[in-house]
Amino acid sequence: MSESTDIRILLEQEGDYAFKVVFDGGAIEALHTDEPAPLGAGAGPNPAMLLLSSVANCLSASLLFALRKFKNAPGPLRAEIIARKERNAEGRWRIPRAQVTIRLSDRAEVFTHLDRVLGQFEQYCIVTQSVREGVAVDVEVIDADGRILGEA
Repeated sequence: MSESTDIRILLEQEGDYAFKVVFDGGAIEALHTDEPAPLGAGAGPNPAMLLLSSVANCLSASLLFALRKFKNAPGPLRAEIIARKERNAEGRWRIPRAQVTIRLSDRAEVFTHLDRVLGQFEQYCIVTQSVREGVAVDVEVIDADGRILGEA
């Protein structure tokens, strides 16, 4: 299947390391991000927090989808993600691993086809699977005159 859909997000600098994040034409309220001190003021979530919250949110939504696919009616769930920043061989900060814990508000026995749900729900999660497989990121830097200064 060769279907694709573009996702467009615009970032506008508001301060030293603070950005306004505008989602797909502004239909969704903008989000404000910032790096923690000493770089920024910590006035909003930083990119690492957004990455981790995206993984946990997507997994939670995927689990709900899979449960409901088999006509289950789960109560509210709660997810927690914990990760440690570590420096790589070049001394750069990375997040090499994350632990996600999703807590259901119901006992396992109330769900039908739970083994199948647990065996497949992660495959529905676009974010987690994209992170696991590695997302190719193309970058170009353009100056005020529209000249491409660098590409990677």
